[in-house]
Amino acid sequence: MAKSPSSSKGGTTHVVPNPSGGWSVKRGGNPAPVSNHRTKATAEAAGRRVSRAAESELKIHNRDGQIARSDSHGNDPRGTKG
Repeated sequence: MAKSPSSSKGGTTHVVPNPSGGWSVKRGGNPAPVSNHRTKATAEAAGRRVSRAAESELKIHNRDGQIARSDSHGNDPRGTKG
């Protein structure tokens, strides 16, 4: 069911509700999902792997499409640690 993660660095990885049911992992700017999952938890785990490999931001959406959480796995432009 899962495709291999995109090899491009940076950008944004999203965990979004799939209109057909379940959850999808998508890379920003690409309408095709990287992978589809039955549960949000498995989609989050896959999204985190893709985001780390791409050194990207991870945005986890709620069922209504709003961003619930985000995490950075790449170059953090903020000048402070923590």
